[in-house]
Amino acid sequence: MAATPIELLGVEAIRQKGLFKAYKWLIIRRFSQLSVLVLFLMGPWFGMWIVKGNLNSSLVLEIVPLTDPYILLQTIFTGYLPETTAFIGAILVLIFYLLVGGRAYCSWVCPINIVTDFSMWLRYKLNIKSTFSMSRQTRYWILAMTLILSTISGTLAWEFVNPVSMVNRALVFGMGFAWIMILMIFLLDTFISRRAWCGHLCPVGAFYSLLGKFSLIRVNAVALDKCDSCMECYVVCPEQKVITPVLKKTGRVTSLINDVNCTNCGRCVDICGTEVFQFDLRFNNIESKQALTAQYNSESISKLRNTNQSQKREVLS
Repeated sequence: MAATPIELLGVEAIRQKGLFKAYKWLIIRRFSQLSVLVLFLMGPWFGMWIVKGNLNSSLVLEIVPLTDPYILLQTIFTGYLPETTAFIGAILVLIFYLLVGGRAYCSWVCPINIVTDFSMWLRYKLNIKSTFSMSRQTRYWILAMTLILSTISGTLAWEFVNPVSMVNRALVFGMGFAWIMILMIFLLDTFISRRAWCGHLCPVGAFYSLLGKFSLIRVNAVALDKCDSCMECYVVCPEQKVITPVLKKTGRVTSLINDVNCTNCGRCVDICGTEVFQFDLRFNNIESKQALTAQYNSESISKLRNTNQSQKREVLS
């Protein structure tokens, strides 16, 4: 079966499951992202200090400290030893993301994800083509560079250009340069390269991906025998290389999507009309040698690569 045309993405899922189920996890993610922003803004905007601080460091209900472990790491590299509460906050955040998946931060918390998701939707809608690509390892080099610069300068180097911090400050004190930063990311993702910011450049995503190797919650292709090879999951996945179930060297196929770059966004769960995917625990891994699975992994992707050039550039770039 040939890949589903771009303009028909999600149509079958809506027909089979209904509109809400076809967008359930996307709706919940947007609620999560906006709720986090609102919690931080309720204090400065309305004087209701449920959460004090920002995504870098905060205090919940005057009791629970939360610290971005990436910020804590940069702070240590500057030569400054943070207070004990900062370490406690970082440990709490680390435990959380070790459970739910490191890059869940990117799809469930980060407000910039709303911009990059819109860019990807617009590329599909307008059939925008671009051939420029960059290595996915670039974000890890940038991650290392931020730590080196923090050591050399004695400052939190990444915070000078961190768009998440900019947005948080801008919503309190006025947008200013934050608008320019958001616009640059939007234009980059829309016209230059698909998912350039989140998938190739952002060191925050790179850091949190390192926490996802042993995450408890994963996406699982538990009903792979129902797959009709439409490849819609592959098209909408923000990290497309993770969506095909992993082939072991023994030839057995694992149902668990266990790649550290998976953002646990749930788009594959939503868009699959035959409900192949679901959120699951990493222990519920299924191995099989089903012929249909082999067809899914080889023939379907082969057909996808032989679709018209515009789809190829959009889906496999």
